[in-house]
Order: sequence, then structure tokens, then C-alpha cells
Amino acid sequence: MKVVTTKKLHLFSGRQSEHLTQKIADSLGIEVTEAKVSQFLSGETHCQFSESVRGSDVFIVQAHGELDGRSVNDAIMEHLIMVDAARRASAKRITAVAPFYGYCRQDRKSEGREPITARLLADMFKVAGATRLVSVDLHTGQIQGFFDGPVDHLTAMPILVERLREYKEDLVVVSPDAGRVKVAERYAQQLDASLAIIHKRRVKGKKNATEAKTIVGKVKGKRCVMIDDMIDTAGTICQGADLLMSKGASSVIGAATHGLFSGPAVDRLKNSEFEKVIITDTLPLPSEKIFDKLEVLTIADVLANAIRAVFEDTSVSHIFDGMNQS
Repeated sequence: MKVVTTKKLHLFSGRQSEHLTQKIADSLGIEVTEAKVSQFLSGETHCQFSESVRGSDVFIVQAHGELDGRSVNDAIMEHLIMVDAARRASAKRITAVAPFYGYCRQDRKSEGREPITARLLADMFKVAGATRLVSVDLHTGQIQGFFDGPVDHLTAMPILVERLREYKEDLVVVSPDAGRVKVAERYAQQLDASLAIIHKRRVKGKKNATEAKTIVGKVKGKRCVMIDDMIDTAGTICQGADLLMSKGASSVIGAATHGLFSGPAVDRLKNSEFEKVIITDTLPLPSEKIFDKLEVLTIADVLANAIRAVFEDTSVSHIFDGMNQS
């Protein structure tokens, strides 16, 4: 007996990424399949898919961030539960799409008696039933090796570069620290700009605490673009902007893929030297985190193109012409 089957794609969204997932669906020309995610009074999460996913390619989108009183841990647990539901419903392939991958900064032991939580999270997704991970601008490339299966590491570089090209003045791409030099250099090449580096040091024993020290490179009279993968409390990037202006920069623009905007970040950015702060919508932003200097670009087409490539078994790297390789 011969059976001719056709592949079917199901796109689901966790509650943290509903708006982004709808944009992805619009780009793909499909509908978002209802996931029916709810919360019991006890706080436990429940999920029941509205349609059969047997034999289908399932893509589950969830950013690991805060929204509407739900924490990053709630978002991760919900993502895992949805993956488990797809596995138990006999999906053929399950891709966990995490535009922002939680715990990405805990990718190594920087001091004694610390966990490597980024690896733990990858193991949890594997056990839940994910056969593939898709994420955007991981904090470090080594996280790709934590998951025992294919990982598609996407980048927001094409979107940010296209926007930054609109600034015609002489640009200097500034790396906020030595660890980001390689990425900043790629942006500089794409923008035909020069490169500068801020030397900083992390304050030992203090989380989210760094000190900007000196600048390597010429920034006087230049429009500076500080490139980073994320903006969290914004302390480092605002210190960098102050330092650049004190060295004679004509203006400073901040550009990052992920806008976490934790704690005092919004107030710091509002009152900073930045002319503009440009991020993408990998993470949901509540209204209280929106401010005048902020510009949000959508990552939906990048994710849609990657999902299409995975579904059709074509190259994801080809989409970025190799720019997504760390």
C-alpha cells in the first residue's frame, strides 16, 4: 500500500508573542492555529490545540520575556508545555521559535558555584520534544551547541543596517565592549563606516554593573552608532553614550536587537544623550516602556523567511548570505 502525503505547517503562539506571531503569519500568508492557552487559579498553565497536528510541521513562537504580569519563567514554562502538547499530539517535527532566548547570558561559569542555565534550558526543550530551535541574535554563539539538534541562529542585522543606511552623515559603528567587536565590525562593513570600541570592565560581584572607561578609535565630529544584542537596564549603553559625547561625537544612536528595558532602563534612556534608540520587536513592549526616542522595527519577515526555509527544507543561512554565523 502506498500513501501520498502532503506536508502541513501549523504556526502557534504563546501569549508573550501574539502580535509578532500574527505578523509572521501575515508574511507567510497563513493563519495562526489556536493554541487555547489558559491559566488555572492555582497558577498552572494549560494548553489544548484546537486542531489536529498529527504528522505536521509545528512552529511554536514564544519570546522569553515579561508581559502582563507573566514573568520570563512563566513564558518559558508555557513554551515548554506547548512543545510537550505538540509532541503528545503526534506532530512530525516541532520547532521552538524563541525570538529572544531566555537565560542567554548564563552561558558559562564566570564565578564559582554558578549554573549554566542557558544549557539547562536547551536540555529542557529537548526533553519536552522540540526537534529544532530558532532564535535571533543569541548573546553568544556557543549557545547553539547546547541544544542536541539543529539550531537556526537568525540575525536582525539586515533590518537594522537598512534603517541605519538612512543616516547619510559619516557614521562610526561603536562596539560597547571587546566582546561585541566582531559583530560591530560586520555592521561597519555593511554600512561602509569606521569602527570604534569602548573599553569597559564589569564590576566584580555586582550583577548588571559595568564601568565604561576609554574609547579606542576616532569619534570626534562623527555620528556614532552603538551596536549591541540587547538593552537591559541600559546602564552600560548610557554610560557609553555619555563617554562618546564627552569625546566630541556629534550625536549617538543606540541600536540593539532585543529591548528588555528592565528596572530603570526607560528613565535612563529618556534622559540619555541618545538621539534615537532603535530595537526590534523580538520582545513585547508594554505601553509604559514606549518613549519618544524609541523606534521599533519588526523582525517578522526574518522569522517568516526562516520558518518557510525550515518547512521547505531549504537553506536558512542563504537568507542572510552568511551574516548569521557567529
